[in-house]
Amino acid sequence: MNWIGERISVVDHSTKTTIVILPHKSAWAISLMGAWLAMWLTIGFTTLWYLFNFALTQKESVIVTVFMIFWFYYAFRVSKSFLWLLKGKEKIKVDEIGVHIKKAIFNYGKSRVYYFENIKGLEFNLPKEKSFQTVWEASPWINGAERFQFEYFGKMARFGNKLNEKEAKLLSQVLEKRMRKFSKK
Repeated sequence: MNWIGERISVVDHSTKTTIVILPHKSAWAISLMGAWLAMWLTIGFTTLWYLFNFALTQKESVIVTVFMIFWFYYAFRVSKSFLWLLKGKEKIKVDEIGVHIKKAIFNYGKSRVYYFENIKGLEFNLPKEKSFQTVWEASPWINGAERFQFEYFGKMARFGNKLNEKEAKLLSQVLEKRMRKFSKK
């Protein structure tokens, strides 16, 4: 196993190359997000208990129901981001068939196959250093910020969450080399 930077591992086999990209892990961000999530879940469960154990007027029921919809949305989004930081990874496999991309949490996730003959224009994009996009993507609760993309049947396939310039350049070299190697077979 070879490492490209601190978060990207590459394993070469005779018939495939496997690349794993780990999320950027920051102890303070994980701790703060975990504490926020625990408080948010406590608020939600307390509100649910209140909803089912007290007699509420119709207006109060509507307000609590609307709040619970809002609460559930953020509980889901932040839980997903929190689990991504703890146990998430992007798995990229390049073999004779094509490029397989899987975004997994606890190894659960759907692997998508992109056949070589339909991949057009592999490129990576980095936001400008002092742009709003850079600040937005630096936040730990944002999972996106994919750096690599290519066109596949008119749609853009994206991967490479929150890679810096050095990691993106090194990964680009590895991917292009492996794609040329396996697409000729």
